[in-house]
Amino acid sequence: MRSINKAILIGNLTRDAELKETTGGQPIATFGIATNRAWVTREGEKNNSSEFHEVVAWGKLAEICSQYLKKGKLVYIEGYLKTRSWDTPEGVKKFRTEVVANDMIMLEKRGDKGESGELEGETAVVSLLDDENIQ
Repeated sequence: MRSINKAILIGNLTRDAELKETTGGQPIATFGIATNRAWVTREGEKNNSSEFHEVVAWGKLAEICSQYLKKGKLVYIEGYLKTRSWDTPEGVKKFRTEVVANDMIMLEKRGDKGESGELEGETAVVSLLDDENIQ
């Protein structure tokens, strides 16, 4: 039976995208996204909750993300979940689950609120699904 590992997020960037390179020269960008959830209890009480997600982008998408994604901007990210693990120097096993992005849409409008409805920069949709861009 097939399985599905797909993540779709719309949220605000918690920090600027940071670009690095692997030892093999492959670009990698990391950034965080905050999402919010609202619900009403049976008693009619409104509740809100925030979640913080770590996102990783590779290749050309990483370069684009590092150029345009700035703290506070609204962004759509599509990708899959990946959990990494490592041992600390003290011998404690640590885990980190990240969204590995393969699509990105900048949703923030150019300028302050009320100005042009055009999307910022080159924006539009970045879809890099060829094997060389997905790790």
